[in-house]
Amino acid sequence: MSKKFWTITDVVEVLQIDESFLADMEEEEIVCPICRENSSTKLFSASEIEKLRLAKILIQEMEVNLPGVDIILRMRQSMIDMRKQFDAVLEDLARHLRETSERAP
Repeated sequence: MSKKFWTITDVVEVLQIDESFLADMEEEEIVCPICRENSSTKLFSASEIEKLRLAKILIQEMEVNLPGVDIILRMRQSMIDMRKQFDAVLEDLARHLRETSERAP
């Protein structure tokens, strides 16, 4: 996905979803489009499109309901955030170990 933001038309076409599906995702606050001042056009970021893609899979292939999709996507984001924190801790530890080993006689 090379675009920074996608219109509703783009999202519907690329993900092959109905606008009603998109509206349901918005209503449940699973995705949040960007609304610009003085414009009625809603735009979706790449991360919101990824949520929609995953929601579509969860609903169509795994028969998960909307509240379940919301929970799964929130848990997924929490896991991603924890992984980033863990990676940062490991980087700090590695940097500390390098600095300590460089000072050793």
